[in-house]
Amino acid sequence: MTIDLKALVRTIPDFPKPGILFRDITTLLLDPAGFAAAIDRLAEAARPYRADLVAGIEARGFLFAAPVAAAIGAGLLPVRKPGKLPGERVGIDYALEYGTDRLEMHEGACLPGHRVLLIDDLIATGGTARATVALLRGAGAEVPAALFAIDLPDLGGAAALRADGVAVHALMAFDGH
Repeated sequence: MTIDLKALVRTIPDFPKPGILFRDITTLLLDPAGFAAAIDRLAEAARPYRADLVAGIEARGFLFAAPVAAAIGAGLLPVRKPGKLPGERVGIDYALEYGTDRLEMHEGACLPGHRVLLIDDLIATGGTARATVALLRGAGAEVPAALFAIDLPDLGGAAALRADGVAVHALMAFDGH
């Protein structure tokens, strides 16, 4: 039996602001068969890339990156917001719609020549994913692909990643934003 993952994602209108259709993955996570199917499908998409590491973006990306990394025999590289990692870190600042943000990883966690897959729950405009790719490439890594549970193609993030030379795989897509 094939599980319809899209049917397990709840849509919440007008969150976090009017006009936004928020795609809530918590309903997918609560369904044991659905969550297992999502991990299996992401792992299947990840295997051909023979990754050394799977980078998960804080925080919902960790939910998918950790089990996929374990399934494909790769290490898990958490990419975090400032102030969350002890020890020496490298980071990148990136632009948001209003202001800037920063992502960090442990210095030396990702080495030149590592093949790193990026995983997050959702790709919208692509700002965070593209910043993560730049951070990883800055450490000398190859980033052949990025995997997402959800793509919002109307917002252009997946297309921007592809233009940056990163293959994009998403389990499902939703029109609108």
